[in-house]
Amino acid sequence: MATNFLVHEKIWFDKFKYDDAERRFYEQMNGPVAGASRQENGASVILRDIARARENIQKSLARTSGPGASSGPSGDHSELVVRIASLEVENQSLRGVVQELQQAISKLEARLNVLEKSSPGHRATAPQTQHVSPMRQVEPPAKKPATPAEDDEDDDIDLFGSDNEEEDKEAAQLREERLRQYAEKKAKKPALVAKSSILLDVKPWDDETDMAQLEACVRSIQLDGLVWGASKLVPVGYGIRKLQIQCVVEDDKVGTDLLEEEITTLEEHVQSVDIAAFNKI
Repeated sequence: MATNFLVHEKIWFDKFKYDDAERRFYEQMNGPVAGASRQENGASVILRDIARARENIQKSLARTSGPGASSGPSGDHSELVVRIASLEVENQSLRGVVQELQQAISKLEARLNVLEKSSPGHRATAPQTQHVSPMRQVEPPAKKPATPAEDDEDDDIDLFGSDNEEEDKEAAQLREERLRQYAEKKAKKPALVAKSSILLDVKPWDDETDMAQLEACVRSIQLDGLVWGASKLVPVGYGIRKLQIQCVVEDDKVGTDLLEEEITTLEEHVQSVDIAAFNKI
């Protein structure tokens, strides 16, 4: 079973022989041209080797495909095709490299030509410089002796002139006048009076207390800086109502303690006084 299977398989047992023959063939073909390649540049040698290898491959293909050639295995032809394709790719890449090298060499030659043209040897000779005589020292003009009249004029100059003193006096008077006007203006301006709005809860003794008379008694309290405002009756419970009255007081003249003392003096109608709200105006 295994022997029959191997008979039908396509296996190249003699591949190493063909590889050795191909290597010897290339060695024989490329050997004699070693001396001549020294006189050529690297790019032309590579292209020539590639062209010679292609010719050798075409000749070997022609021999194998001829009428008297022995029919080798099917894998031989496919391997040669693959090698030819790889050589074509290498040929294209090497051609591109050679072209790039040629372009770089041409650029370098152009730059060298430019540098040679701009070198000092190619420049025009510089014009001769004119001879300049050394400068002579110029003596400063001699000072004239001062006359007695000029000395007297210098003595009359006052470094601390009286004009400056008069200007200082005028500036001081102007400053004092402005300060006085500012003080008078500030004195005429009315001072701000601090005021407060107070909401009082005045509670009676019982439900029989006359609330109208209680309010009249509270409003009868007159103090400097005290102004009474609106009022209303608020039910507390069990028929008892409290008087809620608002007033405005000046903080410097009327205090909350004084206001509570004045209202609590009305013992016949007032049981207690509480401050419900206190706001600054």
